[in-house]
Amino acid sequence: MVTTHNLGFPRIGVGRELKFALEGYWQGRIDGPELERQAALLRRTHWRAQDGLDWLPVGDFSLYDHVLDMSITLGNVPQRALKQQLGGLDRYFALARGQSSEGCGCVQAAEMTKWFDSNYHYIVPELNEHTAFSLHADRLVAQFEEARAQGVKAKPVLLGPVSYLWLAKASSEKDRLEWLSVLLPVYAQLLVRLAEAGAEWIQVDEPILVTDLEPKWQQALRLAYHSLKSPRYKILLTTYFGKLEDNIQLACELPVQGLHIDAVNAQEEVARLVDWLPVHKIVSLGVINGRNIWKTNLTVLLDWLEPLHQKLGDRLWLAPSSSLLHVPVDVNQEKNLDADIKSWLSFAVQKLNELQILARALNEGRSSVLEDLQRNQDCIDSRASSTRVHRPAVKQALAELSIAAGNRTSGYGERIKKQAEHLALPSYPTTTIGSFPQTSTIRQLRKHFRQGQITEAQYIVSLKNEIRLCIEQQENLGLDVLVHGEAERNDMVEYFGEQLDGYAFTEFGWVQSYGSRCVKPPILYGDICRTQAMTVTWAQYAQSLTAKPVKGMLTGPVTLLNWSFVRDDQDRSTTCYQLALAVREEVLDLERAGIRIIQIDEAALREGLPLRRSLWKQYLHWAIEAFRFSANGVQDQTQIHTHMCYSEFNEFVEAIATMDADVITIETSRSNAELLTAFERFDYPNSIGPGVYDIHSPNIPSQESIEALMVSAARKIRPERLWVNPDCGLKTRQWNEVLPALQNMVAAARVLRGDHVGTATEAP
Repeated sequence: MVTTHNLGFPRIGVGRELKFALEGYWQGRIDGPELERQAALLRRTHWRAQDGLDWLPVGDFSLYDHVLDMSITLGNVPQRALKQQLGGLDRYFALARGQSSEGCGCVQAAEMTKWFDSNYHYIVPELNEHTAFSLHADRLVAQFEEARAQGVKAKPVLLGPVSYLWLAKASSEKDRLEWLSVLLPVYAQLLVRLAEAGAEWIQVDEPILVTDLEPKWQQALRLAYHSLKSPRYKILLTTYFGKLEDNIQLACELPVQGLHIDAVNAQEEVARLVDWLPVHKIVSLGVINGRNIWKTNLTVLLDWLEPLHQKLGDRLWLAPSSSLLHVPVDVNQEKNLDADIKSWLSFAVQKLNELQILARALNEGRSSVLEDLQRNQDCIDSRASSTRVHRPAVKQALAELSIAAGNRTSGYGERIKKQAEHLALPSYPTTTIGSFPQTSTIRQLRKHFRQGQITEAQYIVSLKNEIRLCIEQQENLGLDVLVHGEAERNDMVEYFGEQLDGYAFTEFGWVQSYGSRCVKPPILYGDICRTQAMTVTWAQYAQSLTAKPVKGMLTGPVTLLNWSFVRDDQDRSTTCYQLALAVREEVLDLERAGIRIIQIDEAALREGLPLRRSLWKQYLHWAIEAFRFSANGVQDQTQIHTHMCYSEFNEFVEAIATMDADVITIETSRSNAELLTAFERFDYPNSIGPGVYDIHSPNIPSQESIEALMVSAARKIRPERLWVNPDCGLKTRQWNEVLPALQNMVAAARVLRGDHVGTATEAP
């Protein structure tokens, strides 16, 4: 019989219950026990939603982040949090976001970065001379016992020890693997503790097995699992997000009782895996895509699975390819989604249903699920033949695109002189990344318009009032380059997608990005076409209110791609080029409307980077070419900015330089300016704004800290090329946090100008 299981379920709840509970706690509306009670209710709901599977995950639920949970379980708490004498929840949230709740003492938040090539952000473990590990397993054991008390056949989920160290950052030259010898005994204690609580199978995730590993990391995996093997429990070693490639033999040889492989991305490796794995080991295949939202072609999949089932028998387990953390909860919540498009979709609940149909077909024969298979095939055929998906005119426009369309008329050195004359900015010019606080007033305004409670004319007048307020605040602060604040935008991708043909949108398709931050990725289902200007009216209005330059704010083609659920019936590069053409049209319209600075955000460029270096060149070629197509049709006097947030890009900074944006803004405050080390070895040719204000924390940066960061930046980047700005947009912050932070930022820039006279856009 085939066994079914799941690697992880979305945490946030179908109605974002976790988000609202967290924000209630942080704002003091509920206390810790009430937060824990609501979390327990969510776990119960999620286990019920997975009913019918043979094994359900426990420990996949987190109040903020599963990697941070692992750090707490392992007793790896930085000294700065221990010194504050904070309680359990307060310490946890202080590390996650800088503060636990209103009135709680400030702690520098731990660094946050992208989880492999996804849009999920994890809290980076820290390793230093004070690091010590000790077991704190009560949370996980309590959740396991909670599940068993509810009749759940539970499988605890852990991040593996080697992946934990691989994801960590060390503050010294000491190799991260030097901590392995002191970490493994704590993992061993944890596994025994879970076994004593009744755990039969324990899922241990080692996603680094799908990356390029140096021999020392491969050896660390061997050492770790030989150290952890025990007859007291069974380990299901879990990989996802890609192929094992040169790690396949290593994975097969590790002394564990089962191995999970991402059979969506690595289907061609399954035959070798089956041949190489000893006959006493379980083979778990991730056959349902845990990262995208399209229905699986069950008939085609069964054609492939049936011979494997005949060969493996009871050794065959089936699961999604990865945790379902990356998809929305339930498509049945969507009452207003186009019926055809809805029929093509499968969210977390539906994916687990697909899994059970497959298992029943294999265990009892296809005849037992004949109607299910026919309904599935009808949906697959409907999508494949839809004229809404395929637009010949879009394909023709793409075919006519020339490489020259991606080149500026002049090089940076020549055009920056024209921009300096045109814009007349001071040295160390100050700006923000785009959005300003999305207040409850703005959210209610958008809701009332959507529900028909106010007219479009009333809506536009109200939005203009918000833009006017935003411009006035920036004028009062003394910022040099202003933004309109994006009051009209619900999300930096969804806003544009709503105005492009080829996109579809959900009401409840929320996915966790980090903590309480949820996004609702639009669905790229067909060829992309821009039918009207998307931002010009708002940018023109904002510019009419001030003599200072106002940036036109756009989301770039690569981010529109990577932060959407992307069609799987054509290459991602083709879809990206289609998006680039749409953005290019908007850029040229902004320029014609008199907007002198245009920012095209590519916040997601890094997360689309393949996990294997051998594929980087191919991805970066089409991703950067798409950006250049979108940006570089403008005149020399028009200044192009781009923004990348919370991304590790030191290893491909040379490729980023080829984007040829006049100004790039990046994160530097949370990582203590670590990203600036890239510019010690590489002379970045254009201007750069190292973010000085961590907008993901409620903490307000001091003027002195901003000055110190910029002085450090000036040692690596010519001062005349430096801008001063926050790390990211200010949408999630409150005005009472934003105003003093920006006041300090402007004050710091004025001090810096006393040390360097000139203009930031002068020629190199």
